[in-house]
Amino acid sequence: MSQTVKITRQKFLNDKQGRTFTDVANDSRLPFDDVLEFFSSSERQRRMEEAEWHHDRAALAGVVRELEALPTVQKFLAAKHPRSSQRFRQSIGVLVRMIMEIRGWQKTGRKGSLGVRSTTSPGSPSHNTGGLAFWFIRAERYRHEQGVKFMTVQERCRQLESPGTTEPTNGKDSKTRRVQPKRLS
Repeated sequence: MSQTVKITRQKFLNDKQGRTFTDVANDSRLPFDDVLEFFSSSERQRRMEEAEWHHDRAALAGVVRELEALPTVQKFLAAKHPRSSQRFRQSIGVLVRMIMEIRGWQKTGRKGSLGVRSTTSPGSPSHNTGGLAFWFIRAERYRHEQGVKFMTVQERCRQLESPGTTEPTNGKDSKTRRVQPKRLS
């Protein structure tokens, strides 16, 4: 079990990527302190790891609904400040990366979907109409430095379909054949 990571404002601003968000970290109108406190929870950090390990989802997927439900975060993201909102959401991505890396995870360079963006009129808050999150569209995916615990569905399909791993026929002969899944009506 990994130790709880606590990222302070100073640690965030000392990070190579974090320092590019000084405008977010130092703006008292933004709920950045609430976000730092939110992510300092061992339970939330565990759920971020479980999102990757067990659910094959971006780490942020493990806590995004709870994060968006924080009154200060909800109020800020609902405001009509698209540029500030985007920078704030990006800074959260940096914070998640810092935590995950300290806990032994590495970026994959891929993004995982968190929602489907609505088509809103200019000047109104950009939110989602479907998916897991209301305000976040996508988030970074991570892999643990010790490798993966479980194969993805695609890897399991390839393994199942590769030669030598086919299922036997109904005892009619000693040869094997691939069993096709039944289609639902």
